[in-house]
Amino acid sequence: MNVEKILAIAGKPGLYELKLQTRSGFLAESLLDGKKITVGMRSNVSLLSEISMYTYSEEKPLAEIMRAIAVKENEGPALSHKEDNATLIAYFKEILPDYDEDRVYASDIKKVLNWYNILQAKGLVSKEEPKVANAEAIKEEVVKEVKEEGKAKKATKKTKKEE
Repeated sequence: MNVEKILAIAGKPGLYELKLQTRSGFLAESLLDGKKITVGMRSNVSLLSEISMYTYSEEKPLAEIMRAIAVKENEGPALSHKEDNATLIAYFKEILPDYDEDRVYASDIKKVLNWYNILQAKGLVSKEEPKVANAEAIKEEVVKEVKEEGKAKKATKKTKKEE
């Protein structure tokens, strides 16, 4: 699932896809009705890729939570965000059991489920793990660095013994 260009704009319903950046802001297209709007720099805009939710151990990125919902629902629609708070909280506990109940409110859960359903309707959700481009090359580079560090440590040990 790629949420790199998906935006949430304060005061505007739904989600938007970033289309074009301009000097005074940007152009975004609504995922609900397809209308294009211009958004100024003064607007409060959040990229979904930058949003995370509190858990007791760490902050969990929204993309991971969306993927967990997709796995639970087999990429189908999630529970409606219009359900009562107790139902929403019970549902969310199944998806993210260790979420911080003191800092994640029912309104946050509603928003996440609403966003998921919007993305799901557009076919933008996936239960697949994101694939890193050039994963093999990165792996080889890391292995090479580890080997070089090992050689450097051996060389320092030899020089210390000689002294």
